[in-house]
Amino acid sequence: MRRVIILSLLVSLFWSCTSSTEQHLNTSDKILKAGIWRGVLKPQGIEIPFLFDIKKNEGGYKMVLINADEKLILDELVIEDDSLHVQLFVFDATIHAKIENDKLQGAWVKNYAEDYVIPFEATFGDDQRFEMGPQKMDTSFDGKWEVDFVNENGVEKAIGLFSQNGRKVTGTFLTTTGDYRFLEGIVDDDNMKLSCFDGSHAFLFEAEMQENGEITGEFWSGKTGFSKWTAKRNDDFELPDPYALTFLKEGYEHFDIKLPSTLGELVTLSDDLYKDKIVVVQILGTWCPNCMDETAFYADWYKKNKKRGVEIVGLAFESKANVEYATSRINKLKKKLGVEYEILIGGTPNDESIAEALPMLKELISFPTSIILDKQHKVRKIHTGFSGPGTGVYYEKFVEEFNLFMDKLIEE
Repeated sequence: MRRVIILSLLVSLFWSCTSSTEQHLNTSDKILKAGIWRGVLKPQGIEIPFLFDIKKNEGGYKMVLINADEKLILDELVIEDDSLHVQLFVFDATIHAKIENDKLQGAWVKNYAEDYVIPFEATFGDDQRFEMGPQKMDTSFDGKWEVDFVNENGVEKAIGLFSQNGRKVTGTFLTTTGDYRFLEGIVDDDNMKLSCFDGSHAFLFEAEMQENGEITGEFWSGKTGFSKWTAKRNDDFELPDPYALTFLKEGYEHFDIKLPSTLGELVTLSDDLYKDKIVVVQILGTWCPNCMDETAFYADWYKKNKKRGVEIVGLAFESKANVEYATSRINKLKKKLGVEYEILIGGTPNDESIAEALPMLKELISFPTSIILDKQHKVRKIHTGFSGPGTGVYYEKFVEEFNLFMDKLIEE
């Protein structure tokens, strides 16, 4: 254990001395091969597989994480001697690995979490996420499912959406607080396997079709997360309305904030930038993949609509109670996703910090959460969670409803 902690400290020191935007290539006899690699993370005695593509150009290398339709570009790679270091998009997490011809051997490290080091390895030229047995008359998992995730905290309802093409399957799970983004895997006989690695989350789902047509399965998440799950086909099943989960405390009707910007200036909604404008208040954290999906949507929407008398302001609750740390994470998110609206420093994602920053909310049950204010800054809607592009029709429904409601507020 002590050795792992020392390794993590050395990793942190290395990155603190290295530019976060430059790729540094030292002369070495170790060459990182361009092409498809199969990566494997090894938490909890299991293997979580994923695919990535290494591309080389004049400036160095980039890695593309592949999860179904998502291709996540990682352009902060450092090769030093025989080691590869990959900064994982907007997240404060890194892959460190030794290059050994067709192999990589190392660890996935969440830099902000204590002792979060998971073994990682990869093999060049292997494009099979999961190994498949002989071709059979494989079971169909295609369709919409009513899902129960069961763990020590109780039962969480979800919707499973799976799209099967032959033996390959993609899909996701929707919950009341968000979705599991882009999952990809296989069907082999009566079994289904799905996985995802996006830099912040590592998921493995295993499932078996029962004789009665229902599913039983297991779900592993990162270093410690585990649930059993069951599912039955149900095209009519829906989760609670995301606009009916988060509320203001009694006596509150209007909304305001008083939080610092990344430049250290206190910002309120009575400032000239927000006065007499419709405002979308986005509650997020740069550690949160669902927040990344929502931010990508808002960033694009804001560029197209900011001249219509609307503003968006983000409130970021970061994993460390340190202004410099929060500022660096927010600035990185804004740069990577092209965010032009202000993101303020909310605090840390715990009940005490959230209550201090947002005393008007009964409770915050999900990152992200969005609060839509009219021109008088009266709360008109609060949307809990976010169904991202991986949810297909649910994402399309959100986009349509959001645009219609914003048009209505603008016309008022």
